[in-house]
Amino acid sequence: MRFQDKVVFITGGASGLGEAAARRFAAEGARVVVADINAEGAERVAASLPDGYPVTVDTGAAASVEQAVADAMQRYGRIDVIFNNAGIDGRQQPLHEMDVENWEQVRRVNGDGVFFVLRYGIPALLHGGGGAVVNTSSTTGLAAQENISPYTFTKAGIVGLTRSAAIEYAARGVRVNAVAPTVVMTPLVEHFIDSAPDPAQMRRQMESFNPKPGIPTPDDVAGVVLFLASDDAAWITGHTIPVDGGYVAR
Repeated sequence: MRFQDKVVFITGGASGLGEAAARRFAAEGARVVVADINAEGAERVAASLPDGYPVTVDTGAAASVEQAVADAMQRYGRIDVIFNNAGIDGRQQPLHEMDVENWEQVRRVNGDGVFFVLRYGIPALLHGGGGAVVNTSSTTGLAAQENISPYTFTKAGIVGLTRSAAIEYAARGVRVNAVAPTVVMTPLVEHFIDSAPDPAQMRRQMESFNPKPGIPTPDDVAGVVLFLASDDAAWITGHTIPVDGGYVAR
């Protein structure tokens, strides 16, 4: 029960990694704010938790994030952990053929959105004397892949932003780390597979993508998120931890 009576704020909490983490945090005693642009999904997940609170948020809009954090603070009076997880994949296109609209949308959610959650979430952590942030990056932020340049750009930016925030707030009791998952079988990845020219081939490729065969589950990543958010990781800050079956070690 590492998170007994702690308040955990999770973006993208209605599905995938966010939902898995919400359930794991709740199982260890946390009160969980399930924040997502999908209001119905957020309500579904929150209702299934012992003490869950749904919040509708568009992380790519500063005012929406500010309001979501304010709603969480009004409900619980504090935030102890932020899982800054919301993101989108965007379309697969070669860089020289990239739709500007696609670039801007991925950047807005994956880049600006992560910043906005830090911008408005960190004051809430400081209000309670400190806490922990875990951002969701990706192996693409550490080792690029073709035809997803906006996603790669934003996920690499999260690695740098994690470092910057960590050194700015370490002395004030806030730790900031990130996870960098490989391909995880989430709805986002299912969409990525389904949108490929040959979905069956893409699935086979993903299953052999890493030195460790197979595709990890959201729960596999959630376990690492909980570790980084817990006091077990009290001296870990500013790092991006690959959850990748050895992918970036090659």
